[in-house]
Amino acid sequence: MKTMLPLLASAALASVICADSSEPRITIDAGKVGQPMSPHIYSQFIEHLGRCIYGGIWAEMLEDRKFYFPITPEYRPYRRLTDQPFPVIGASPWEIVGPAEAVTMSTNRPFVGRHTPLIRAGGGIRQRDLGVTQGKSYVGYAWLKAADSASAAVEIALVWGDAATDRRTVTFTGITPEFRKLPFKLVAGPTTDKAMFELRVTGGAVLAGTISLMPADNVEGMRADTLALLKELNAPIYRWPGGNFVSGYDWRDGIGDRDHRPPRTNPAWTGVEHNDFGMHEFIRFCRLINAEPWITINTGFGDAYSAAAQLEYCNGATGTFWGKRRAENGAPEPFRVKYWGIGNEMWGSWQLGYMRLEHYVLKQNWVVDKMREVDPAIVCISSGNIGPWSTGLLKNCSGHMDFIAEHFYCQERTNLMAHVRQIPDNIRRKAEFHRKARQDLPELKGKDIRVAMTEWNYWYGPHSFGELGTRYFLKDALGIAAGLHEYARQSDIVSSAFYAQTVNVIGCIKTSRRNAAFETTGLVLKLYRQRFGELPVATETTGEFDVQAAWSRDRKTLTVGVVNPSLSGAQLALDLSGAKLKGTGTRWQIAGSDPKAFNDPDQPPRVVIEERSVEAPFDGLRVPPCSVTLFAFDAD
Repeated sequence: MKTMLPLLASAALASVICADSSEPRITIDAGKVGQPMSPHIYSQFIEHLGRCIYGGIWAEMLEDRKFYFPITPEYRPYRRLTDQPFPVIGASPWEIVGPAEAVTMSTNRPFVGRHTPLIRAGGGIRQRDLGVTQGKSYVGYAWLKAADSASAAVEIALVWGDAATDRRTVTFTGITPEFRKLPFKLVAGPTTDKAMFELRVTGGAVLAGTISLMPADNVEGMRADTLALLKELNAPIYRWPGGNFVSGYDWRDGIGDRDHRPPRTNPAWTGVEHNDFGMHEFIRFCRLINAEPWITINTGFGDAYSAAAQLEYCNGATGTFWGKRRAENGAPEPFRVKYWGIGNEMWGSWQLGYMRLEHYVLKQNWVVDKMREVDPAIVCISSGNIGPWSTGLLKNCSGHMDFIAEHFYCQERTNLMAHVRQIPDNIRRKAEFHRKARQDLPELKGKDIRVAMTEWNYWYGPHSFGELGTRYFLKDALGIAAGLHEYARQSDIVSSAFYAQTVNVIGCIKTSRRNAAFETTGLVLKLYRQRFGELPVATETTGEFDVQAAWSRDRKTLTVGVVNPSLSGAQLALDLSGAKLKGTGTRWQIAGSDPKAFNDPDQPPRVVIEERSVEAPFDGLRVPPCSVTLFAFDAD
């Protein structure tokens, strides 16, 4: 295959250097083909932060179901984002029902964590602000035991009003002095985001271990609506569990029986880490959406021996110590995790366990050596940051990495074109640094260490969907599309990219309490993953447009992506060589008159992908204002 990387890499500038041209024009030489654009460019990143997993991917409806916070008469659960629809809890979300003295926290052999609620007859606990849909079923369970030798009785209810008829109730009697898991099913009355869950003790005294409530259509504990969108997104790899979170995370907290996993303070962010979504859940999540798992190792507070044990747990045979533990936890077959991130942003002073470069070089190499003793076939990705840090890793750790990670985030710009250009400009900046490093560093001679852009996105605005749950607009979709074009131009050096993060937290999918929907950025990622070609070709543009063409893998279809970062439509003249197009094609369009248009999961979508047939572009390509337009034409 003929490679034209210098031409493709420089094409990023072509869309802006001739912005004063009177006639916008696209020049495509389909005979000049760059290195294939990896499908891993469409990968995703999920972290234990905000409502990305809990409240987004995971279907659990109850906050603090393991009672990390003590239940007290002072019911004041929300401490952050109190003016937003999804506030962050800083105290128990459980409210005492009945006399305050009827509920205390017992530290005598707690079910899990530090304490267990003890509820006496006439008292109970309640959780508010649950989202339910009319006629929909909800399933759950409660681990309960009588607090003394006498049997006890409880009433569990889903409530949506004050009247006696505004509830569905199940009753359990004969509860014995031994913890038992008691399942229940409840059907909602009207649709509301103000439903309540109640547990009342009607006889004796009861210790409540853990409680769970999920929609009955959950898929192995995951939200069915979110999972359906994730399958449409079709990301090839998911990076987990962080992010800043990983530097204080003990992976052993996330294995074993889910109800007995300890709740912890989130080590990097706010709120509680429930440890409901751990190693086994992540692997199953990836299998359900047909993605490869990427696990990031804790090189903050963690060490090489913990990393090697984690790898053995995932990939070891049942004859190994940790492989046997995995089998005992329900997975006799190894997970065969191939991709392993070595730490996260250890160059940042905000990172738990942050250290100087010369010290981290030693730790990075030590961790990789110990992991490769367990499984020499793994792919290791070092955590870089262009400048002295990445240079130091490339010089001193090149034998201990297969790829090097880079991150970037962009803020809002008032000028539409400037807002859009940030994303491709940052991608090119990262790529050019590493391309030059290959020329300058003798340690890289004969090595092909490419860039994994493991976090990239816009990050600004109010947290409308919980902690870091920023909303995205049509103008952000234009930037993400321009970024995908830039990844095509940098296909010789950037091997993968992970949009951060997938759900709610700066995510391309947003969820409410009852619904899920694609953000504008998610629409672009979905469209390009499904329709954009894999073999980038030489593309130049005059005017303010960002354009990139690519062949399909079989070279039977030529695709052309056009980003119009202006409020005026345009007819772009087309000079095409190296391909002969057939008479008709398809156009997919994401457009609108308002750059601030957005989608909301509880409302009909304002921004959609529109599809229609078009004639081959003998007279050029027409694009609307403020738009991402993707064309596909069959070729002879």
